[in-house]
Amino acid sequence: MMSWNPFSRHSVPKKNVVSRIAERELEKEVKKAERLEETSRKLYKDTKRWVESNQGVISSEHKITQNLLASQLCQAEPQFSTQIADWDRSLDKQELYMKELNTTVQKVVLEPMKKFNSIFPSIQSAVKKREQSLQEYNRCQAKVEKHQSRERTGQNVVKLDASRKSLRVAKDEFETQNSALTEDLPKMIDGRMDYFQPSLEALIKSQVTYHSEVYRMCTELSDQLQGSEKSTKDTRASKIQQSLDSIKALSITLD
Repeated sequence: MMSWNPFSRHSVPKKNVVSRIAERELEKEVKKAERLEETSRKLYKDTKRWVESNQGVISSEHKITQNLLASQLCQAEPQFSTQIADWDRSLDKQELYMKELNTTVQKVVLEPMKKFNSIFPSIQSAVKKREQSLQEYNRCQAKVEKHQSRERTGQNVVKLDASRKSLRVAKDEFETQNSALTEDLPKMIDGRMDYFQPSLEALIKSQVTYHSEVYRMCTELSDQLQGSEKSTKDTRASKIQQSLDSIKALSITLD
């Protein structure tokens, strides 16, 4: 993203109708807005990728169960085939929960963030208008000073009066643009947390709901797979190791 901060592209002229302190204060706020835009747009993209990857996780797991069900192993072992089928059906439920989560994220995170990001072009436009009005203000001020330094002939007096009128118009325009920006920009930046806090809370709650349902579902699936044979984690690990040792002991697996 290219910088739209005018302060980063030029220095303050030696003669300026606005104090350097005021310019620096506004520059700080504009830089904050610029960083906020960069962060907000990146967060939007990352959240969108996360939603897309959520569905990819379920699809990948589904592919595993489908490949297993189509394998000779499942065809030769009815009990194992039943277990894999149970796993596959549980993924259908998990997919529904995931869709609910993604829908919630879309409504409570992505859509509010998209609306928030839409305000930055307006800020950019306001900064640009303020910069243009400041340049015109400086130009008109310089023109008045130029005519004031000249001999007070009739023609010069007319030019001076005309330049003063232009200066008043330029001053009013600048003060309007400047006041709107210096007052509203800090409010927008300070209010960002009030805007995002409800989205964050809703996101966390939706994730708690999703993971609670998935945990419950996986617990039920685990109970189904174990059946009447209840075993501890260590017992299952021991059985797996025994089976692996038996496979390694086969003549076809020896080095």
